[in-house]
Amino acid sequence: MKIAIEAQRIFRENKHGMDFVALETIRELQKTDKENEYYILVSPGNDRCLKESENVHILEIGNSVYPLWEQVALPRAVKKIKPDLLHCTSNTAPLYCPAPLVLTLHDIIFLEPKQTGNKSWYQNLGRIYRRLVVPRILPRCKKIITVSYFERDQIQKALQLPAAQITAIYNGFNTYFKPVPIAETRAVTKKYIEADNYLFFLGNTDPKKNTPRTLKAYSLYLKQSGQKLPLLIADLKEEIIDSILKEERIEEIKPYLSYPGYIPNKELVYLYNGAFAFLYTSLRESFGIPLLEAMSCGTPVITSNTSALPEIAGEGCILVTPTSETEIAAKLIELEENEDFYNRQKQYGFRRVKDFLWEKTARELQKIYTQVAAR
Repeated sequence: MKIAIEAQRIFRENKHGMDFVALETIRELQKTDKENEYYILVSPGNDRCLKESENVHILEIGNSVYPLWEQVALPRAVKKIKPDLLHCTSNTAPLYCPAPLVLTLHDIIFLEPKQTGNKSWYQNLGRIYRRLVVPRILPRCKKIITVSYFERDQIQKALQLPAAQITAIYNGFNTYFKPVPIAETRAVTKKYIEADNYLFFLGNTDPKKNTPRTLKAYSLYLKQSGQKLPLLIADLKEEIIDSILKEERIEEIKPYLSYPGYIPNKELVYLYNGAFAFLYTSLRESFGIPLLEAMSCGTPVITSNTSALPEIAGEGCILVTPTSETEIAAKLIELEENEDFYNRQKQYGFRRVKDFLWEKTARELQKIYTQVAAR
């Protein structure tokens, strides 16, 4: 088969969730599938994180405006390649596609009511674009892939699609997320936080990340804790944090916070290793790769009992009501005060992550490609 895969953003330096899913899946296909020929369609960028090989070709398509890249430049490139199928990896696809279309629809959060106002114009524009495009392309998809059974059911119910059109394929996690010696860990973490021991939270401006409640929970933790561990927050600018602290009336916690902004993925492994615990208290997730990354480093995870998170984290993980600041704070205190509980969570994480490997993801994708190309 000749397979085209859209991976528009994988060469950008500041990659996020869907970018890593596309990149790691392609790497695994490149490693394990020697029978099919792949054309990876990307936008130019500085992070040359994928190299060509005998059966994997990289085609860079220039156009910095995303809608034009996807709706005009991408179909033109596909028409020239003439593949057996096109796999679009990040929720959207061309309205006109000159090849059978497979779509990875990570979630339909953009079709759901907003939790609160979003101050990011970039995310708001993306939401509008997806609301316009996705309902129009889904009927044309030969197969729709999503990343959890929770999300599969959400998509089917919301869009009234045939059950056979949608399949769930779990993501994996990169195996470089693993326990790292303390000295090696500290050499990196000191760039981001001075403390040897801390709590870690991946937050951003998206309302689903539940940042205000998580910071409120941390303020309650500080009032009860004997250790008062500082909190490292990735991917949030100081002005956003200041705004949240003022709105929640918890400005007194700011001296305990470190907020270095975007952290390269390769350095996250050291930050997970250095953390006492990892907070992943989102209101809504379709999967949750960061919680697997933290578990694989031996870091206890506190995550939400909503959406796909219980499915991925499993029953043995610490599951909390994400709207309850007191519940989140109580679990932090329990981890701090109960050593046996803390160690059980570490060992549980090591066992749980064995169920999620990119090799499995790639194998399932190959089955889908074969089915679609054979029609």
